[in-house]
Amino acid sequence: MNTRRALNSYAKVSCEANIGVASPHELIQMLYDGALQRIVQAKGAIQHNQVGVKGKKINETIAIINGLRENLDVDNGGDLANNMEMLYIYILSVLNKAHQKNDIALLDEAAQLIGNMASAWREISPSKVTESSL
Repeated sequence: MNTRRALNSYAKVSCEANIGVASPHELIQMLYDGALQRIVQAKGAIQHNQVGVKGKKINETIAIINGLRENLDVDNGGDLANNMEMLYIYILSVLNKAHQKNDIALLDEAAQLIGNMASAWREISPSKVTESSL
């Protein structure tokens, strides 16, 4: 077994173990962190002209953002949920443009927006987050 494969296997098991014990608040944070990691990987792929990797990482980021968006409670979340949905839609459009244009600046814009949301999420007390509010 090569070292890279071993590290990937370890990372996958470690991530799955963390998901199994994470609170809803921690799961959202993990999703934000995962989206940011994939953007970094996509940027590296663009810099190294790895078109397939870039597409895969941007598509994975899009899937994460879509998952966050689909789990918003827009019926009960008021203006906050609606504003978050609009921001997620904007981030998705930025990611799609970055994918089409191989544009690192657009990936940086998406990362900044996601990073701001992640920072705000960290500031929220986990005791205020319940499964029904996600």
